[in-house]
Amino acid sequence: MLKVLLLFLLLIAGVVIGPMIAGHQGYVLIQTDNWNIETSVTGQVIMLVLSLLAILAIEWLLRRIFRTVARTRGWFTGRKRRSAHKQTNAALIKLAEGDYQQVEKLLSRHADHAEQPMVNYLLAAEAAQQRGDEIRVNQHLERATELNDGDPLPVEITRVRIQLARNEDHAARHGVDRLLEIAPSHPEVLRLAEQAYVRTQAWSALLDILSEMEKVQVGDKTHRVALQQQAWLGLMSQAMVDQGSDGLKRWWQNQSRKTRHETALQVAMANHLIVCDDHDTAQQIVLGGLKHQYDERLVLLMPRLKTCNPEQLEKALRQKIKQHCATPLLYSTLGQLLMQHGEWKQASEAFRSALALRPDAFDYAWLADTLDRQHKPEEASIMRRDGLLLTLKNTP
Repeated sequence: MLKVLLLFLLLIAGVVIGPMIAGHQGYVLIQTDNWNIETSVTGQVIMLVLSLLAILAIEWLLRRIFRTVARTRGWFTGRKRRSAHKQTNAALIKLAEGDYQQVEKLLSRHADHAEQPMVNYLLAAEAAQQRGDEIRVNQHLERATELNDGDPLPVEITRVRIQLARNEDHAARHGVDRLLEIAPSHPEVLRLAEQAYVRTQAWSALLDILSEMEKVQVGDKTHRVALQQQAWLGLMSQAMVDQGSDGLKRWWQNQSRKTRHETALQVAMANHLIVCDDHDTAQQIVLGGLKHQYDERLVLLMPRLKTCNPEQLEKALRQKIKQHCATPLLYSTLGQLLMQHGEWKQASEAFRSALALRPDAFDYAWLADTLDRQHKPEEASIMRRDGLLLTLKNTP
């Protein structure tokens, strides 16, 4: 606008001053090798003004052309952006409906023009995984990787989640290890790590992340305790498979006192030792556990123990009977141990005490066996009949 104003002023000046200097126009000579151009100063000025006007006209025309092109490009780009926004909203509705084919189709179409292109590609990859189309999954993940803007976390989390869905457990574990290096306290990373470690039986790695899971409240306390016990049991089984009874005992001794006082682990350890035919060590663990804390799971193991010193078990049971108000389980277990040693009369008394507290078909059968050994067939028949009636009564 300023340039046009200046030109307008120059034209007015020329109209006013031109006649005044009409008789003094001067002389201008432009000479080249082949041309001689002669004109007056006034003519030269007019030529310059016209040239400048031509340049301004060309500039205005080019500006209009480029502005039109930019507007056209912006219109097409905005149209694609609006279309991508509309299709993303439609894809979310289809996702709620479970139509994964339409979800992938809508999310991937014009995804480059969406507000968050990487998110569109990641959701499209998960939708393709739901359909079982691995080729499309990989294509969407590759495109999302190109658009991640230096933050690999969303892409890698999606990749690991898809690997777990495909049951590619070891690949998922490798991805989880890398994610834990980047974001060791990320809740979703910890949840994925839990799945990968459980599936690959990486029990030591699972124990290592439990403290972080507690800090960020991944799962409730009951769930974390169950995971911890599962990891300990897994390590116990690995030690038994790799090194047998001796390796299992060394592994147990290397654990902290707090760990060795966990009743669930004591029961599992005793079970493993019984499988390894190491009944003496199993008995030590059972008696040590009962001494520290009474638990019926430890009592249930006693009849399976075949040691050279069963008197310790009987003594421990009698002490518990005095301490715990004589529960049916304690009397029944004592009767089973006495049966193993041929003490039929004492065993029958123990079973009678158990049956007095609660009826049980097994106790009736064991009592009948002890009565047969004492040459009391009539009473033994009555006990078997009572046990059979109880079984029929409890059978749906």
